[in-house]
Amino acid sequence: MTDTSIKIGDSDYPVLSGTVGPDVIDIRKLYAKSGMFTYDPGFTSTASCESALTYIDGDQGVLLHRGYPIGELAEHSSFMEVSYLLLNGELPSGDELDKFSYTISRHTMLHEQLAQFYRGFRRDAHPMAVMCGVVGALSAFYHDSTDISDPQQRMIASHRLIAKMPTIAAMAYKYSVGQPFVYPKNDLSYAGNFLRMTFGVPAEEYEVNPAVERAMDRIFILHADHEQNASTSTVRLAGSSGANPFACIAAGIACLWGPAHGGANEAALNMLREIGTPDRIPEYIARAKDKNDPFRLMGFGHRVYKNYDPRATVMQKTVREVFDALNVSDPLFETALRLEEIALSDDYFIEKKLFPNVDFYSGVILSAIGFPTTMFTVLFALARTVGWVAQWNEMISDPEQKIGRPRQLYTGPTERHYVPIAER
Repeated sequence: MTDTSIKIGDSDYPVLSGTVGPDVIDIRKLYAKSGMFTYDPGFTSTASCESALTYIDGDQGVLLHRGYPIGELAEHSSFMEVSYLLLNGELPSGDELDKFSYTISRHTMLHEQLAQFYRGFRRDAHPMAVMCGVVGALSAFYHDSTDISDPQQRMIASHRLIAKMPTIAAMAYKYSVGQPFVYPKNDLSYAGNFLRMTFGVPAEEYEVNPAVERAMDRIFILHADHEQNASTSTVRLAGSSGANPFACIAAGIACLWGPAHGGANEAALNMLREIGTPDRIPEYIARAKDKNDPFRLMGFGHRVYKNYDPRATVMQKTVREVFDALNVSDPLFETALRLEEIALSDDYFIEKKLFPNVDFYSGVILSAIGFPTTMFTVLFALARTVGWVAQWNEMISDPEQKIGRPRQLYTGPTERHYVPIAER
């Protein structure tokens, strides 16, 4: 893994190489040798772990899961197959996929007492608040899968989390709109089951629209994992203390709730609503180009991808499939398609590489399907659960794993002595 080193001060430090991507300097002995730490706010230049799950090259617009390009997986695979891949390292055979899908489908129901837990929330509670509470509470109901030292219990917990998250998310939605909970139906697909639990009612049969089901499955695939982002790092950090898997995933959900992380597709949809109709697009394009105007086009460009977001290519196609299947005719969606067309041909956006990203398309699709914006981040959490679980399993199995303990650059007062209150 290493055959070179770099000198820092008077000491040499190994340079480690992965299978692809930048080399890293191993500074684990930096403090012992030099008495200094590195300073890296946001850890944007620090590799916090070794991982074989996901690789991103933002400059080239590359996203690989276990080596497979995200575009190929979204086009040809299914969320269950991608889940198996992330958890096990290889694509499954037909028999392996059938067994895995069967196992997940048999874990979809929630303990019945959790229905009472939901009723403890206010009706207007944000679904993400409900998700944080319910997922954290799972450890109080499933004691037989919280021993992280037991590989069998870790596997059961992983399956439970992936299987129950759609049920938890759908119940959060149903509770917010005052409708009865709909139990899972195990002969449906993962995405189809979620759609039925969310939009179905006991009074009539729910028919899954194949185009919407496929779009939902693709959205899940495209959000399944994204390397060491804020919420994944939170799951790993919580897990490094030995916390149970349900608590770790609840911590990831809490982090994802932040608008800088999981709220981008909601922000993009709100922007489209502000623009309103296609005839107002030139006005907002001009504002986006004006350095003195605080307005920014949401859903364009990406912190990681300095080129085209590889996930957006699949979503671009899916938007049209959903619109056609649902016979959508709404100024909002017409505005989205027209804005996309203009941005992809405008020299200003091309030069600055401000291409539509996955959030621009996913928000439009989810709105067309019928999800309120408060559910957007919930769906993100649902999909990302498999990535969090896979990352957590990888961390627990890593012999070099230690409890996370970032250092700091202290800038407060030096030692001083207490002064009695009468003398201040």
